[in-house]
Amino acid sequence: MAFTGGRFRELVKRYGKVALGIHFSVSAASITGLFIAIKNNVDVESIIEKVGMGSVSSSKDQSQPHQSEGPPPSNDGDFVAEDRTQLGFPTEQPKKRSRTAELAASSGGALALAVLCNKALFPIRVPITIALTPPVARFLARRNIIKNT
Repeated sequence: MAFTGGRFRELVKRYGKVALGIHFSVSAASITGLFIAIKNNVDVESIIEKVGMGSVSSSKDQSQPHQSEGPPPSNDGDFVAEDRTQLGFPTEQPKKRSRTAELAASSGGALALAVLCNKALFPIRVPITIALTPPVARFLARRNIIKNT
């Protein structure tokens, strides 16, 4: 990691605004992709775990499955409300939310969770920036958009 951090500083010193522009562009693309994934109920936490970046959940959360039971039948005077499944009517199953969706709902929204996941992906974004900056700087120099470095 220190090797990557030193290379990143060297890159910013050599290419300046181009390196920062590319890094911010990669970050913006990362946040946008994560935001869209979280809003579409993709379990980003399990994907990050597969990459080997760690976990946000604790063992206490995993040991207790969430089960919800419907309300008991109520008796309003002469009428008794019964469970629809006992009467043979099909019931709609509630849409199961992923752990990521639960975190997004509890921690201030999908954008906040996307920014936090983006922070966790910093070690992946830096090598992308290091790889993209020299070719983009050469391209911009050939087009006379920036001075030749």
